[in-house]
Amino acid sequence: MNPTNYLYLSAILFSIGAVGVIVRKNAIVVFMCIELMLNAANLAFVTFAKINGNLEGQVMAFFTMVVAACEVVVGLPLLSPYSALVDLHPLMMQVC
Repeated sequence: MNPTNYLYLSAILFSIGAVGVIVRKNAIVVFMCIELMLNAANLAFVTFAKINGNLEGQVMAFFTMVVAACEVVVGLPLLSPYSALVDLHPLMMQVC
């Protein structure tokens, strides 16, 4: 398969994610659209790595996945309706 097809797919996925971020008002849907945009960037990074014959794009895709995982770990508990019911202060004092 031609690598430019993957770039077209990446552009389409990124566009869908960008429209979702702009149009949607639900925070969880916005997070999902941001994840879609990050995955589109990963696809473009890996495609350019395949075209150029090196591993730099795959390394960048790995770091992008780490950023996406951190976003989920930090963002979803803030949006959870149960986060106000849980007192995290004693847990934070044990860690520090």
